[in-house]
Amino acid sequence: MSFSPQTWTPLNRRRWANFKANKRGFWSLWIFLGVFVVTLGAEFVANDNPLLIKFDGHYYVPEFVSYPETRFGGAFETEARYRDPYVTKLINAKGWIVWPLIPYSYNTINYDLTQPAPSPPSGDNWLGTDDQGRDVLARIIYGFRISVLFGLSLTILSSVIGITAGAVQGYFGGMTDLVMQRFIEIWGGMPVLYLLIIMASLVQPNFGWLLLLMLLFSWMSLVHVVRAEFLRARNLDYVRAARALGASNRVIMFKHMLPNAMVATLTFLPFVLNHSITTLTALDFLGFGLPPGSPSLGELLNQGKNNLQAPWLGISSFLVLGAMLTMLIFIGEAVRDAFDPRKMGDKI
Repeated sequence: MSFSPQTWTPLNRRRWANFKANKRGFWSLWIFLGVFVVTLGAEFVANDNPLLIKFDGHYYVPEFVSYPETRFGGAFETEARYRDPYVTKLINAKGWIVWPLIPYSYNTINYDLTQPAPSPPSGDNWLGTDDQGRDVLARIIYGFRISVLFGLSLTILSSVIGITAGAVQGYFGGMTDLVMQRFIEIWGGMPVLYLLIIMASLVQPNFGWLLLLMLLFSWMSLVHVVRAEFLRARNLDYVRAARALGASNRVIMFKHMLPNAMVATLTFLPFVLNHSITTLTALDFLGFGLPPGSPSLGELLNQGKNNLQAPWLGISSFLVLGAMLTMLIFIGEAVRDAFDPRKMGDKI
């Protein structure tokens, strides 16, 4: 199967042309994807484990296999600490070490700082260190990955639930629509952030728990869009024809009506992703998000607030978060232009 634009339908080619015409969104998409791909391999960019070691004629990959210090001529059976000058000297005596671009992981403490933590940017720590002596750039790289993966997971799961609920409401209408609409109004009127804070204080927060807690409320963002599309389309001729031919409700809803409803839905997805990332950042900033020590942009923002004498903390996290959310907004605008029916008549 080819994914080349030349093999697409004329409608999809028009949509792609409209998307490319929005230069901000088009370039934001490629920049965002490039940064995200780099952060997906964060362990190969920022890590306190070497990428490759050659010692005494043998090759070692510490990122995938744990080696005891005795393997390199040391005295301890525990895993080698490769940043220890003693271990580094042993390895260099009979081989060499290839380090990542940033020789720190998100939880690596730099014990060789020349100034008290948080220390300013230097040749060793390009964006400085936080108040525990951890490299800021490494934490930003890992934090960017967690934020995007969390946002994508929440967006996908909430979209599945929200689209299904909206489809059921709009297709069946009547009492089904009335009951579900009243439930959504009550559920949506709750103070979501306060409830998340209360629930997060009752359980040990982690990636899975936060995803589940936020999923309880985030699925409502797409319900109204899908419901409106199904209410509009349920009495159209192609739906009546499908019913007359004996098609089941499930087939009519998800095979015939849903593709048309997805046009409006897709334009909202980048904004749902944006909201998911913002909510996670807010919870981390307030201390109710990911477990302590996890790489988090919100936690780094909180450190910047608590350490005003170290402006590199707040500035770094703010710029990264602002750039990420801005790019997602630009991508959302380009997707909106791509599916705008008023531009469907434009020629390629």
